[in-house]
This record gives sequence, structure tokens and C-alpha cells, in this order.
Amino acid sequence: MKKNLNGERETKIAVVGTGMVGSSFAYAAMIKGLAAELILIDASEERELGEVMDLSHGLIGTETGAVRGGGFKDCRDVDVIVITAGAAQKPGETRLDLVNKNVKIMKSILKKMGKLRKDTVVIIVSNPVDILAYVARETLKQPNRGQVFGSGTSLDTSRLRVNISQKLGVNLHNVHGYVMGEHGDSEFVAWSRVNVSSTPVKDLLSAKEMKEIEHKTRRAAYEIIQRKHATYYGIGVVITELVEAVLHDKKSVTPVSTVPGAAYGINDMSVGVPAVIGRYGVEKVWKIPLTKGELGKLKKSADLLKKILKRAK
Repeated sequence: MKKNLNGERETKIAVVGTGMVGSSFAYAAMIKGLAAELILIDASEERELGEVMDLSHGLIGTETGAVRGGGFKDCRDVDVIVITAGAAQKPGETRLDLVNKNVKIMKSILKKMGKLRKDTVVIIVSNPVDILAYVARETLKQPNRGQVFGSGTSLDTSRLRVNISQKLGVNLHNVHGYVMGEHGDSEFVAWSRVNVSSTPVKDLLSAKEMKEIEHKTRRAAYEIIQRKHATYYGIGVVITELVEAVLHDKKSVTPVSTVPGAAYGINDMSVGVPAVIGRYGVEKVWKIPLTKGELGKLKKSADLLKKILKRAK
């Protein structure tokens, strides 16, 4: 266990999967100086080595100490593991089309990692993220079940805030609200809770405008994939926010993929709901007052995912 001059354990992040999403996250994490060491792990040793070399050549402009390649055993002594490995989403293919291939890949990765450190937090990014986050949570069984969660609707929420901010001509940091449910076609905007600097968005936008924004938010990934074949910059930055919330124990309220439990009456599937993110991952599911219709959409989304996972099994 490597320690710094003060006798403190040096922070380490493992990135499993060095495709466009994994490498984009690693690049953003390196620039932000999130950890003393970044460990890249990939099934393709050539790809892994290439990314390590390329990133290492930029260390001079960052506070990050080292970027190196590694194996699954390295995951047993890190603070955060970010898993982005899996079959990629192709044009015209939904995230749920990936389930059969990626559940097998995820279970194989988890088996190879073996027993993790008790305080390690695992963030799943691979799609379909809700199903894979649930599979990982049930497989790993870390001391705190919230230590394993998915990126969920955090990216969708970022897209929503960008779309609203552009429509109203305000900074996106003044837009508050969440996309909830599946990170995919059954997701929805909890419009009853969306506001811009305390002003309900329903007082600022028409029903037609809100419908158009929700459609644009939900279709964003398909639009990007059609144009450039993959999405990676946005999610790469969003993951750094999640990792930073863990490492710095920020207690940030962010919509991630976790089992909602009593807060929303869903106990056997992970879906995107607001949660308090700290050093031990999801420390609390943050309950927001949804309308009856919105709560119905959340449960419908969870039921859809449960059926798909059951078929995959």
C-alpha cells in the first residue's frame, strides 16, 4: 500500500475499459487531479498501453502523479473503480439491446477483480447502466450496498439543464431538476420539481416547449451516435463529478442508478434517482415529492428493466 510523505494512503482510481468513454474520463480525471494514480485496465493490452503512453505525456500539465496500465488484481487496492467496459451501442441500437452481451461481460469482470477493499466504491458506466449496476451491486456485496452504483441519469440531467438554459438564456447552474428512471427510452423529466433560480419552470415555458425539451433530452444519445458514432466527452466529465463527490466526501445530491428502496417503493432494481454521494458511494436516497403520475413513470421504468433482466437470465 503506497503512502505519501505524510504517511497517508495515496488515492488511486482504476478505470476498467479504455474505449472512448474510459479514456475520456481518464483524461478529464488527470486534468482535474482527482487522484495520485490512475490505473487503466483493458482486454486489449495494445489499446491499454497506447492510452497510458498518450496520457502520461500530458502529466506535465497536471497535478496527477502517474498513469499506468494494470490488471484486474489492481482493483483490489484502489479507492474508486470506474467500469466502462462492454459492447458499444451501435447506430439504431438501444441501450437495452446490449443487455445479454454486457451482463456476461460484467459478471466476468467482477469475477476477475475478486475481493475488493472494504472502502472501495465501484461506479458502473457500461450500458444498460441500470441493469448492470444492479447486477454488480448484487454480485459484489460491498459492506455498504451503496458502494456500488451506476452513472444513471446524471448525464441525462446535465443534458436537460443545458437544453433549458439555452432555451431561457440563463446559465445552466441556475437550472435545477432531474431526469429520473432508466438511462434510456423510459426515462422522464420530473417537471413538477424543475425550477430556474427558485422559479418553477412551468411559469417560464409552455407545455409544448417542455415536451420538446424532454424529447430532445431523451434523444440526445441517438442524435450524437448518428453523427459521430459514439458519445464520450459528456459522460467522461460527468463521471469525474461522481468520483470527486466520493473522494472528497462532498455529499452531493446527484441522480445515479441505485435501488431506491422505501423512498420510492422500489426494492429490486436500480434506476436513476437523486442520491447523496459521499465517501461510501450512495449514502442516502434523496426523496423528492413527485406527482402521482411521475411516481407511476418511475415504477413503470423499473418494471421494464426488471422484465428485461429476467429475460436475460
